[in-house]
Amino acid sequence: MAALLPAQALPPELSETLARLPPAAQARLQANGQRWDSWNEDQRREFGQRAAQWGELSAQQRGERRERYLAWQALSADERAQVQAAAARFAALPADQQQALRAQFEAIDRSERRGWLLGPALGADYPALQPLLAQLPEAQHAAMLAALRGLTPAQRKDLAVLAQRTQPQDRERLRAGLLAAPPAQRAAWLSDALTR
Repeated sequence: MAALLPAQALPPELSETLARLPPAAQARLQANGQRWDSWNEDQRREFGQRAAQWGELSAQQRGERRERYLAWQALSADERAQVQAAAARFAALPADQQQALRAQFEAIDRSERRGWLLGPALGADYPALQPLLAQLPEAQHAAMLAALRGLTPAQRKDLAVLAQRTQPQDRERLRAGLLAAPPAQRAAWLSDALTR
């Protein structure tokens, strides 16, 4: 398996394939190869075990884990610290309280559970913002999340009110207006939109 070979020992056909990849992908693969080369046998064996465990997961389980990983990568350092602190508080709870909290979380709507992948602030606001985010075109995801993260909690509440008031067929126009407003002018845009 090529991924298990030291970076300098790639067969010629893999080296040719590597050369055809975009530069960012080449850099990631080469960094991974260097990391592999720096590991001792125990580290390589541990990695092999984790890779085998990954291979035993269903496609759905792998997809869910990828989604959580990408969501984690999208969080700011501050949001990651908040999540880690919450995880530490959760881990310190007695097992019965942990189980009760897990059951409570599992009982909420799947869409709302997935909303928590957006982090502590947006996760808390997700149920109110969901009408605005439902059926959001993939091309707008990053811009919309950046716009929402740039709003204050009070502004997100105002936007949620606006989203609730807006008919489903008009929500695309609402999203477009929010994204078109420069970040420094979004508060004014929101205020104006709420008074219309």
